[in-house]
Amino acid sequence: MRVPRLFAHALLLACSVGGPAATAAEATPMPAEIAPRAEQSLLTAITRAGAQRLVAVGARGHILLSDDDGAHWRQVASPVNSLLTQVAFLDAQTGWAVGHDAAVLKTTDGGETWAIRHFDAAGEALLDVMFLDSRRGLALGAYGTLLTSADGGETWAAAENVLTEEGMHLNAIARLDDGRLLIVGEAGLIATSPDEGQTWERGEFPYEGSLFAVRPYGERGAIVGGLRGNSFRCADVATGAWERIETGSEQSVFGIAERGDGYALAGFNASVIGVAADGTARELQLQALENGEAPAGGPGLVTSMADGAAAMSIEATAFADLLVLGSGELITVGDAGVRRWAVKP
Repeated sequence: MRVPRLFAHALLLACSVGGPAATAAEATPMPAEIAPRAEQSLLTAITRAGAQRLVAVGARGHILLSDDDGAHWRQVASPVNSLLTQVAFLDAQTGWAVGHDAAVLKTTDGGETWAIRHFDAAGEALLDVMFLDSRRGLALGAYGTLLTSADGGETWAAAENVLTEEGMHLNAIARLDDGRLLIVGEAGLIATSPDEGQTWERGEFPYEGSLFAVRPYGERGAIVGGLRGNSFRCADVATGAWERIETGSEQSVFGIAERGDGYALAGFNASVIGVAADGTARELQLQALENGEAPAGGPGLVTSMADGAAAMSIEATAFADLLVLGSGELITVGDAGVRRWAVKP
């Protein structure tokens, strides 16, 4: 099964790549509708825009902003109603969002307004975006799609290299601390670039399933997550010495965030796994917060797959991405929208 970084039961149906050719009407981008419950709808990615602002994107072109660490959210206008899959900011003002219909949106005012910089209703879904500096960027996605920009994302061109020729889904990209770029994708695809994306080299990997998430680890390494909880770390990706992380979970991993001196891995069934600096892992117990506080009617929902009845109420929820706040609280996005959580000891 070829599953790109489009997750969960509902997503796999509503957001699957491919499909019939676009009609003339569909070929013209349509703006997203302002929805009163947008923060409770399907959201796929979250990031920071500078120190104060959070930005989340998702289904039907929704873009949401928060200026109080996720306690309150507001939707802003989006020029497309396509599913947006990822968002990234270079600084507090300049950012990009990508998604289905090969959509690339750009903002220069911290996410308040967005403009279309690429759109092709017949194009493949874009699943991640990264800018190396104010001029050079990459957007990648389904079936080996890899677009590059050399003018700050104003225009985009299709790259041709070993990755695009193979036609594998390219699910996520990260810039490692030593400057190398790392792409992960389907069928255990791992590829590195020592020259900021000019050339790519496939690497060996001990797992043949899809990988959805990647983050830098140490000076030269990375941590990755994928299908059925398969997660690995490597101190130096050039060596190919990947070490399996024993998560104790079969829940697919779609988002990874740094947490203290370790990491948090988020995925299916509202699962969040904490990975310590020594590589040991445990499932985190989460307490739901409302407006930054536990609900007035009780201590809040504690979610853990070992938690019996408490877990059952959200067992169908999938987390697509997460952020760790300075307070240690988590913000997740997924098919139940955006949620804020305290982590129980």
